[in-house]
Amino acid sequence: MNDRIWYGGKRTVGKKYQINEVKLEIGTEMTELPKKISSLLSIPQDEIIWWSVKRESIDARDKTNIKMVYSVDFNTKKDISKKLMKKNKCTFRKEYDKTSPKCGSSKIKGRVVIAGFGPCGIFAALELAKRGYKPLVIERGKMMNARVKDVDDFVNKRRINNNSNYLFGEGGAGTFSDGKLTTGIKDPNIRYVLETFAKAGAGEEIIYKKKPHIGTDVLRGVITNIRKEILSLGGDILFNSKLINMEIKSGELSSISVQRLDKEGEIIEIPTNALILAIGHSARDTYKMLNDIKIDMEQKPLSIGVRMEHPQELIDRAMYGDEKRLPPADYKLSYKASNGRGVYSFCMCPGGEVINCTTEDGEICVNGMSNRLRNSGTANSGILADVRTSDFEGDDDLAGVRFQERYERLAFLNGGKNFNPPSCTMRDFLNGSAKSVISSMPSFAYEAIREAVPYFAKKIKGYDDENAIIKAVETRSSAPVRILRDEKGMSTNARGIYPAGEGSGYAGGITSAACDGIKQANRIIERFSNEEI
Repeated sequence: MNDRIWYGGKRTVGKKYQINEVKLEIGTEMTELPKKISSLLSIPQDEIIWWSVKRESIDARDKTNIKMVYSVDFNTKKDISKKLMKKNKCTFRKEYDKTSPKCGSSKIKGRVVIAGFGPCGIFAALELAKRGYKPLVIERGKMMNARVKDVDDFVNKRRINNNSNYLFGEGGAGTFSDGKLTTGIKDPNIRYVLETFAKAGAGEEIIYKKKPHIGTDVLRGVITNIRKEILSLGGDILFNSKLINMEIKSGELSSISVQRLDKEGEIIEIPTNALILAIGHSARDTYKMLNDIKIDMEQKPLSIGVRMEHPQELIDRAMYGDEKRLPPADYKLSYKASNGRGVYSFCMCPGGEVINCTTEDGEICVNGMSNRLRNSGTANSGILADVRTSDFEGDDDLAGVRFQERYERLAFLNGGKNFNPPSCTMRDFLNGSAKSVISSMPSFAYEAIREAVPYFAKKIKGYDDENAIIKAVETRSSAPVRILRDEKGMSTNARGIYPAGEGSGYAGGITSAACDGIKQANRIIERFSNEEI
């Protein structure tokens, strides 16, 4: 850890406390925190023998007096008065402890296989490799450098590679995003995930920032470093390798079929009775295969909408007033429309750009992406309306997939059939003249979003600026299906298959997907021995 986070002594020595809502002026170094804590708790500063920033946030409720706010872990030589502790929101500290289960006794057939090398698959592989299981990962996309080249080819030459693009390849969809690590879940492994990313090069500040993000430029190197660690621990990764079938015998997984896309489509059979299904939310061909072999799935609600772009300066001014010393501002908005639809901001990217993250020719779906510094000068966010399963055409499990495809194809046509997303100004969107954008989404979504904008403008001054840019269509904020699993984490009708992460319908975002990967890896550890067969 660097000197901005940890100071002095040993964290295991002395009386252990945590204090919340310690406020400093903007621009004040964190090295002033012990002095501030000393003053608040009426203890000599030299009594503080160790301290660590646990959380940093910004209090911008009063734009004339914005403060940096900290939660701090610290140790003291002596006890602190309980009266002062209560007054200053100071508590006894609970130590974070990552625990792993004991190895089971069942025998693995071949090796544990992980399908997908996004956050879920990465952390599942890392956990298993650390425990001696030597997992085999299969990933349909390419290794990082080759994947970046394919993305560049798509941007510059409009040439899509169906298996190596913004959504498929090493690191998963999160690689080309803002790299947000915020999550709404409560999981004991969240800190471990953050520490792992930090150790791999993401920067120590992600551990304590209230809204940590890595940035797509930095994340690429981070993922590569974690891959190298998995390999060093005995794991293997087959890139350009797509899961195309599974052999189920007497209700239990027996083997899988994998197509080697880099070897003229060669198909190999891999025996296994332990598969973590860590596919992404856009693996539509995999969903179809699972449906064909009758793996239990169900429809899942999703969302649809647009990306709204504003000058970052407008958002900063609305959130911070005249203060210029803070990082680019973000926002989180929600609204209940008169037609009953919820409208909300999704994956807001300060200082980012809007990308077309389609995986198929003839389709368009937009998303946001930011580099570490968030310095593009433009803010963008998905503004989405909820979609119910009753909106789908059909009762089958893949009806949500077809719903997404329908509007992505409309967006492709409305954008001119050259992968340019349909685009308009806020003025034309609100007055109803932006036909290419409006017709790229269901009428209920357009009506709800148009109604939400004036409300959002009350929260963020200038949000309804007539020159703001709107691009369509955003469809892939979450998986359109859920692959059912039982209390042991396995498919409800195919023992040995462990659905996991965002693509299986159990996570939403990098951190929650990583935590679910660890959870499923631990379930395999509890069941199987790590002895080689």
